[in-house]
Amino acid sequence: MSAGSAAPVVLVGAGLAAWTTARELRKLDASVPIVLVTRDSGDFYAKPTLSNAFGQKRSPEQLVTTPAAAMAANLQITLHTHATVQSIDTQAHTLSLQQSGSVRTLAYSRLVLATGATPIRVPIAGDAAQVVQRVNHLDDFRRLYADVAALPKRADGSPPAVLVVGAGLIGCEFANDLSQAGFAVQVVDPAARPLAALLPEDASTQLRQALEGLGVVWHFGRSVQSLDASADGAHRYEATLSDGTRLGADLVLSAVGLRADTALAASAGLACQRGVLVDAHLQTNAPDVYALGDCAQYSAAGGRTLPYVMPIMNAARALAASLAGTPTALVFPLMPVAVKTPALPITVAAPDPVLQGQWIQDPATTGGHEGGAWRFIDAAGAQRGFVLTGKQTAKRMEWSKATLP
Repeated sequence: MSAGSAAPVVLVGAGLAAWTTARELRKLDASVPIVLVTRDSGDFYAKPTLSNAFGQKRSPEQLVTTPAAAMAANLQITLHTHATVQSIDTQAHTLSLQQSGSVRTLAYSRLVLATGATPIRVPIAGDAAQVVQRVNHLDDFRRLYADVAALPKRADGSPPAVLVVGAGLIGCEFANDLSQAGFAVQVVDPAARPLAALLPEDASTQLRQALEGLGVVWHFGRSVQSLDASADGAHRYEATLSDGTRLGADLVLSAVGLRADTALAASAGLACQRGVLVDAHLQTNAPDVYALGDCAQYSAAGGRTLPYVMPIMNAARALAASLAGTPTALVFPLMPVAVKTPALPITVAAPDPVLQGQWIQDPATTGGHEGGAWRFIDAAGAQRGFVLTGKQTAKRMEWSKATLP
């Protein structure tokens, strides 16, 4: 390595992927120098808490579990906050770091990219399009929290109106959370039902009805075309949907999905498709450069991106072992996802999208208060996924044992 053996392991990013890799590596190697570079404060928090904080009356500060300085001290790593990596020279094993108005070169022995993902931005016309909020990081939530706190009291005592764009996992979680917190929530999505990409139709129906019970109003088969300042003053904004429907809103939140942040990797010549391409050992096509988390496209997952907690934890442990000198191939186990919709608890073990098969409901479950249970059966008759709702989520471990990953 041109940088020399004394150069540190450098991690770019300060989300769950970076911090977990640092922690796992330090468990295995007490002396290897580790440097973590992040564009923000680096404070540690659980990203899933962003979409259930309002209902729990938690402020942005209350979501932070450990300040970055304390994390760095505990792990004995060097921390560079509010710093931006401008470029990477994979041959020289260096990166260009901008911090506090100055630029310097930082050498690395191994480089780990954990740059995460960025919210997908669907084009919206109108003079208020710029007010649409997206929440993917703690700083995003801080802005949303401040905007919510600044909403004026309505003369008639009715709750502020929130328009959620997107009925996927995050959109449904926010719809549940904001309704629970007392807002009047409407959701717009081009699909025909909530969580259409993850759930069988009957399970989607259960979720739709459960959130309707909280007051959520759905607008399926439509999209937001424009957002303008309200003319009548009844609300702050007026959204026009693709079918001409007009909806008043005091706050607009877009939750239409995430896209892997590959900009830095691509500029360094790393192979990227939907994410940064990595092999079974999380290595990119450049020597000593690795990637994991929301920015990675895993060969171990059939070329998929996996923006969930359990894949990150598994990837971080495998990568840490490799970085510590024990090459460890990443093997993903079955990784069910808990959807944070208290109105209808849901556990999903989604099958690989390329699998051919069908959803079959367990005849012992019929929905309602008890929830439901569905198995995804592939062409060979094997169970390759499942969905549990309501009280049936207690069967998570039992059904996991019966499911092939």
